[in-house]
Amino acid sequence: MTPGINALKKHKVDFEILHYEHDSNMQSFGLEVCEKLKLPANKVFKTLMVELANNTLVSVLVPVSSQLNMKILAQHMHVKSAKMASPSQVKNSSGYVLGGVSPFGQKKLKHTIVDISAQDLDIVYVSAGKRGLEIKIRPEVLHTLLKASFVSIAH
Repeated sequence: MTPGINALKKHKVDFEILHYEHDSNMQSFGLEVCEKLKLPANKVFKTLMVELANNTLVSVLVPVSSQLNMKILAQHMHVKSAKMASPSQVKNSSGYVLGGVSPFGQKKLKHTIVDISAQDLDIVYVSAGKRGLEIKIRPEVLHTLLKASFVSIAH
């Protein structure tokens, strides 16, 4: 079990765990999920850790079929700029490694922003906290458990 799975169980949330064999040679973890589990890329959300200009880290979820618009994110967060957090920042703040960052069960609850496209979906897929594990869950759980905001941040 991962901290993300344990957090969902603790809150008695309905979810499903999907397994796949992770290929250590893969460069795009999100696309690997889509390929191995045969899932549509607009429903698989990657969890990104972003450092804001004020040195705050936020957790951001966007579909693997899209890219995060840093400028719009910075505007939404009322800061001058935003950049991807370093791998060591990701590990230290979330407890997870790149390619296996779950929005659930992080060391400390962070401000979480989810691309608004998730609201139009009945189900989304997010990392369970380990490469090779994915969680199938309703998007409203992101709002309920993580107090996530839904914002148009992807292009």
